Amino acid sequence: MNKLTIIGGGNLGKSIISGLANSDLFDAKNITVVDKSKHNLKEVAEKLGVSTSQDIKTSIRDVKWVILCVQPRQLDAVLQEIKDIVTSDQKLISTVTGRSIAEINEVVPNNTVIRVMPNTGAAKKLSMTCISVSDEVTEELAFVEKMFNTIGETLVIEERLMQAATVLGASGVAFFLRFLRAMIQGGIQMGFHPHEAQIIAVQTAIGAATLVAENGTHPEREIDKVTTPQGCTIAGLNEMEHRGLSSSVIKGVMASYEKINTIK
Repeated sequence: MNKLTIIGGGNLGKSIISGLANSDLFDAKNITVVDKSKHNLKEVAEKLGVSTSQDIKTSIRDVKWVILCVQPRQLDAVLQEIKDIVTSDQKLISTVTGRSIAEINEVVPNNTVIRVMPNTGAAKKLSMTCISVSDEVTEELAFVEKMFNTIGETLVIEERLMQAATVLGASGVAFFLRFLRAMIQGGIQMGFHPHEAQIIAVQTAIGAATLVAENGTHPEREIDKVTTPQGCTIAGLNEMEHRGLSSSVIKGVMASYEKINTIK
């Protein structure tokens, strides 16, 4: 029963699969990926050595853990397909945006449902995964934390915050990458070749995030360390703020949050 089936082999599914297939919790041969796309299945089978299938019903038999990694609009069809064959001792882990534990339990009332929201950093074991469970779930929570700790960091949160966690932790990947792209474009304008600008900007981003993560300091403390009086750094920061950098980012985050609350 220490087997895992992931329903959905899209970008997020592939990232999770990549992390778990290279962890100590599951043998790759005990992980089955289900997807309608033959291309997706071929890719994960060749790269990661996992089993693949296009048959959901067969793939969840004798499996303890089932990860639902599909689009919100696909979830109802998946639940209808598995509701009569899923057994009460099987645990469902949902990455589906905007669908609550209670909504899933309406269709599969006898199953433990755990909501998780990882991000695509899972492929490099650098995911930020937020986890929500019902109050009575304890033993399963410990293993799910262990599972997703193999692909990055985890944080257990109240379910009411799961939408916000999706915006900050999953959509946030795109937000940071868009800022990184802008840094690279600025480097090119200053005279670097594109690949040179990317090397510098990427490593700088990694260093900046690591300083905050490992020192446990507020970002402003680290900013102060590189901001000298009448220097070039403060000139650049002030111009960015005059142009609305912080305000734009906050407004963008909140726009995503407003949108996610309408997704069903």
